[in-house]
Amino acid sequence: MSTKDEARKRILKLRHEIERYRHAYHVEDKSLISDAALDSLKKELFDLEQEFPDLITFDSPTQRVGGKPLPAFRKVRHEKPMLSFSDAFSESDVKDWLARAGRYLKKPLENEALYGELKIDGLAIELAYENGIFAAGATRGDGFVGEDITQNLKTVEAIPLSLLPVAEVEKNLEKFGLKPKSYKLKAPRLVVRGEVFLTKKEFAAINKEQEKKGLKPYANPRNVAAGSVRQLDPKVTASRRLDSFEYDIVSDIGQKTHEEEHLLLRAFGFKTNPHNKLLKNLDDVFTFRNYWEKHRERLDYEIDGVVVIVNENKTFDDAGVVGKAPRAAIAYKFSAREATTVLTDIKVQVGRTGKLTPVAVMRPVSVGGTTITHATLHNEDEIRRLELKIGDTVVVSRAGDVIPQITKVFPGLRTGKEKEFRMPRACPVCGGPVSRQIIGEAGEKGAATVCANRRCPAKNLRAIGHLINAFEIYAIGPKIIERFKDEGLISDASDIFTLKKEDIATLSQFGEKSAENVVRSIEARKNISLAKFIYALGIPHVGEETAILLAQEVSGGKRQASRPKELLGLIEKFSRGKLQEIPDIGPAVAESIYEWFVEGQNKKFIEKLDDAGVRITHQVPKKKSGPLAGKKMVVTGTLESMSRDEAKDAVRKAGGDWVGSVSENTDYVVVGSEPGSKADKAEELGIKTLDEKEFLRLLR
Repeated sequence: MSTKDEARKRILKLRHEIERYRHAYHVEDKSLISDAALDSLKKELFDLEQEFPDLITFDSPTQRVGGKPLPAFRKVRHEKPMLSFSDAFSESDVKDWLARAGRYLKKPLENEALYGELKIDGLAIELAYENGIFAAGATRGDGFVGEDITQNLKTVEAIPLSLLPVAEVEKNLEKFGLKPKSYKLKAPRLVVRGEVFLTKKEFAAINKEQEKKGLKPYANPRNVAAGSVRQLDPKVTASRRLDSFEYDIVSDIGQKTHEEEHLLLRAFGFKTNPHNKLLKNLDDVFTFRNYWEKHRERLDYEIDGVVVIVNENKTFDDAGVVGKAPRAAIAYKFSAREATTVLTDIKVQVGRTGKLTPVAVMRPVSVGGTTITHATLHNEDEIRRLELKIGDTVVVSRAGDVIPQITKVFPGLRTGKEKEFRMPRACPVCGGPVSRQIIGEAGEKGAATVCANRRCPAKNLRAIGHLINAFEIYAIGPKIIERFKDEGLISDASDIFTLKKEDIATLSQFGEKSAENVVRSIEARKNISLAKFIYALGIPHVGEETAILLAQEVSGGKRQASRPKELLGLIEKFSRGKLQEIPDIGPAVAESIYEWFVEGQNKKFIEKLDDAGVRITHQVPKKKSGPLAGKKMVVTGTLESMSRDEAKDAVRKAGGDWVGSVSENTDYVVVGSEPGSKADKAEELGIKTLDEKEFLRLLR
């Protein structure tokens, strides 16, 4: 913010929005936005308050621990406040945190031992044991007063109803390398803290039961866990099969470090997370966090980051508390799959089919470890649906784990300076007329604004780029295409295959060597499979899957084309009706294919490709044969054994159909590491999900 007054206004709006969502989430168990989006709003508020500390007030969300306890349970006052943690989202955030704590303590902490814990997405609890017997259990509540849920927690089998006998505890401590005499093992009261949570498997089973009953499935395991321990009838809690890890000892029984507390908990008979560990320095912290961000899908429960704590208890206590959080601990979150930012502009791009696509320009924001500055808005209807204005604060996510998209707008954060956006009435590139029409891939139709000028230079440029990508000529990027076109070396995509080394070498910033590399890469790609050749033509509505279907039909006859001119002759024999008879090709797609091949300009284009030496090979996937014959497959996340393109080829070779989105017609969803919303959609629709090992077995 440029001025304190602007910061004050933004802070007030952020506090109002955050409190609204926090109340719904913590008090009413309603999740109105994702945790990642809420964390992003809270981080913006925290940063602003750090920049203008005199604007911090006692009622700011950054100073409050949580929501009020529900009135249905008896209130329980905690012996010590149950605090939560400030968030870090990058290595620099963690370094800044440790430096701040060191400055407060007036000693450097860079060489202090730290302790790392997986941050489970569950519900924090406190357990009290009297003379070794479980006596009381409570929720965090507002951090000072929680809810008595003792009877419900007794149904969680992971929580012991009594501690192990002292003699056994002593043996365990000796096994862990600790001296039993150093601790007050016979203390009459022991208070510990931990987390109750629901496993992914149990969550899926509960949602399956919901669907059988015709009820709406739950949104996430955390909400189900929270709702389960707040049931007035313990039988309902018992039916949910909750799990629990303990991670902290509140009572002073002689422990000196946080690592000791974990060992003591294990010795007493509590379940602790086996992945938590001592970390020697910040490098260990970063390695620990990055490992679990990559491998968290292997766990049977949800985590959204790691907790990092100064291991020495005295140092931890001396550091004290700032606002809602201990100074000597922090939650180092995984890369958010969603975040909030501000839409600064909307620009319009013209695609190879002439479609005008509005593109959001945003303040840079990190989503899933990638800095996002642009996101497609698809068409004017999508902007109207979102009620989006230039200047709005928005939630941005990565669709299908890759493509950035805006999913939500915060009208409550508007200042009055926001601007409405309208699609241009003329093509922004050529100035030609535009019209509204149906355009897009099969099954993904939508109203679009399209440039009607067939000779629009933007359409031509995009078409060239599309063909080059389909032919996999990676030595030629968008800037080189534009340069070749500006210099008059090419007029359409077919001219790429006629380029000579001498043509390119004369251009500034090109030399003999680079020109030779470009020409060599073009020559190496003149042979292309039939399906990829059809896809490369850029026929409206014809994506990779439709191109394969058409290639299978064309190559199924006695005569097979090895030259583009021969292919043209074969396809010209297909009527609209015959094209519609091809499985999964409907009337609109058939019409688009037919119209494209009867267009004289397109015929000349194919003839030019033929004359330039392009040749067709017949590597066409077999029709619906193999272990995945007729199965529609979706892959989300990262696979360790193969790239996305390799997975796509493997599915097709096995007879399956590679599908880009999850629907009721999907047969399997393969879930790799760091999956996106497709995994959630699969659970919602009851689609069978496979891990990577199951996927590989299925391919075999």
